Amino acid sequence: MRRTLLLASVLACLPAVAGAQQRPLVTEDPETIGAGRVLLETGMDYGRGVEYPASGLTGQLLRVPLIGVSIGISSIAELQFDGGLYNRLTITGRDPTAPLASLVTATGDTTSSVEDLVVATKVRIVGETEGRPAFGLRLATKLPNASNESGIGLDTTDFLASLLVGKTVRSVRTVINGGFAILGDPVVANRQNDVVTYGVSLARALTQAAEVVGEVNGGFDTRDHTPDRPGVTHGTFRLGARYTVGSWRGDVAAVVGLTSRDPGIGFAAGFTYVFTAFQIP
Repeated sequence: MRRTLLLASVLACLPAVAGAQQRPLVTEDPETIGAGRVLLETGMDYGRGVEYPASGLTGQLLRVPLIGVSIGISSIAELQFDGGLYNRLTITGRDPTAPLASLVTATGDTTSSVEDLVVATKVRIVGETEGRPAFGLRLATKLPNASNESGIGLDTTDFLASLLVGKTVRSVRTVINGGFAILGDPVVANRQNDVVTYGVSLARALTQAAEVVGEVNGGFDTRDHTPDRPGVTHGTFRLGARYTVGSWRGDVAAVVGLTSRDPGIGFAAGFTYVFTAFQIP
């Protein structure tokens, strides 16, 4: 009976705090935040040994503040805006043979830029029942806000589509994402990179307020690599915790990269706030 009451309490909080990127995870839950609700999130992350194959830069990356806004436009759909104001790379290495190395204007031991803005729509297709998981669809476009002159951005516009699946069994929430990304090629204008994307996350409720969370998330490049076309395969493993108090939630996580272009090790932390902003007619 105690376990049942605990699970009911956790699930009652999910619609209010799920959505956007479910900090500190990036695997998207099919559940939306609810009609008329607005989710605000902010945070930061830091990674060591991050590689940028196109520009040839390697270093320690700080991103702060990362900002996300989700707006519930109906009971089954939401709009998402995710970006950041300041990315700083402390440069520890340069590869002068990288395809975009000649464009980099940073001559010192640091470079900085804004985070690319991602605009997305998420729709819950069917809700979860006792015997069936919830299914959703997310369509997103990444805008080229970060410049390639900084060595951090690529000046490309990307499109991503993902099928979202989520199911809660007892006190464990499992979410699976699968889809594809069409990425603009920063070297050849009329060429694209096709990537298969994936994500698997688990959230284990310890109390009505506390959760332990973990995930593996990334993408596989489907095309061959050449000297003028660095691969875009990437992946990270995250392990962290969330703590909810009313409409507020704090989060922390450790991050381990699964490829050379990802951080060797890093961490993330942030806050999420959800409120009812308007009534849907």
